[in-house]
Amino acid sequence: MNRQILRLAIPNIISNVTVPLLGLVDLAVLGHLESEVYIGAIALGGVLFNFLYWGFGFLRMGTSGFTAQAFGQHNLSEAVHTLVRALLVAGLGGFFIILVKSPIGWIAFNLLEGNRDVTFLAKQYYSIRVFAAPATLGLYALTGWFIGMQNAKAPMIIAIVANLVNVGMDFFFVFVLGMKSDGVALGTVIAQYTGLIIALVILFRYYRRLFKYFIRQIAFKATAFGSFFSVNANILIRTLFLIFVFSFFTSKSAAQNDRMLAVNTLLLQFLMVFSYFTDGFAYAAEALTGKYIGSKNPARLHQTIRLLFRWGLGITIPFTMAYAITGTSILNILTNNQEVIDSCRPYFFWVLLLPLAGFPSYLWDGIYIGATAGRGLRNTMLLSTMVVFLPVWFLTRSSMGNHGLWLALTLFLVARGLSQWIAARRAVYAKANR
Repeated sequence: MNRQILRLAIPNIISNVTVPLLGLVDLAVLGHLESEVYIGAIALGGVLFNFLYWGFGFLRMGTSGFTAQAFGQHNLSEAVHTLVRALLVAGLGGFFIILVKSPIGWIAFNLLEGNRDVTFLAKQYYSIRVFAAPATLGLYALTGWFIGMQNAKAPMIIAIVANLVNVGMDFFFVFVLGMKSDGVALGTVIAQYTGLIIALVILFRYYRRLFKYFIRQIAFKATAFGSFFSVNANILIRTLFLIFVFSFFTSKSAAQNDRMLAVNTLLLQFLMVFSYFTDGFAYAAEALTGKYIGSKNPARLHQTIRLLFRWGLGITIPFTMAYAITGTSILNILTNNQEVIDSCRPYFFWVLLLPLAGFPSYLWDGIYIGATAGRGLRNTMLLSTMVVFLPVWFLTRSSMGNHGLWLALTLFLVARGLSQWIAARRAVYAKANR
């Protein structure tokens, strides 16, 4: 069983790590320019794209869960139909985002709190990067399908190539052509379409034979879409609240001042890097949980979950130790602004607490997604946001300031993992016995 977990987790870890590393490259490129406003610009622009793209995260997560269960049932027809439905929704969603990009931008930048210079650059960043929407959503659907089909290598190849293209474009546009945050945005657009092309090539090269199982009347049946959207609606609500928490965190950072926005943005990268490592095992959890629920094998399901948490703890401890030893060195790589680095020091101990607080919820997310337990994901997220995160922030903002913001985020992660563990008996384990 460990071998199966690692066969899925390691390629996903490699592909996942390219994502935060790309974000770190973006920050490092702009962090070495003459002003900290460029860091703030992609931070605010990133908040908006979190709403847009993470809101469609159900395309990856829901597709993965449905496909994994179809795989466990040896139902290749349903696996193909799941992909077709997901790609249809991705295409329509991507082009709709482009169609309404102006009102979306107007609403978002009137709600986000940033100064005039940061907001101007963030708008410029948004107006370019938004054209990657169809490619980004298409990649969500294809990546989720590959994972559900127990194929972790395809997403790894796609992510590595696309992100190498993005890094190359960053350096070319910023350091050769003299562009700023707009160059970073343009590099992202080119990279996303590159990734989509590679994904489609892999699909038709290795899975073309499966399309003989495609039946149009079944694929587009209203009841099938009803089931697809029923689960994914709950995943969407869960994702929107997760986006809200991190967007609230960024917005309240910006409301303090540009320096604190830069500080919190840089420190948050440590959590993001860790989460992408842990998500490698969460993706393995999606594939294996769905597979064993689909094949009605509760013994394997229990064994898989126990081993996943052992691996999660095994990753958390060395990450925390590495951050404690190398934290200052990493900050010096991300920016040469000594004032920003000095301002990070009083808050760095939160970076050491977050991995232990967060890893259970990351793993449970994968388990719930594989079980297509959308309602459980939604309810535990609502509880953790409305009962823990927001009350803690409002109770501590006056007395603790920015520390209160970090405390709210830490307790939010703890509450998610604990509530998911409590709800798992009904939301996850019971499904393997039906």
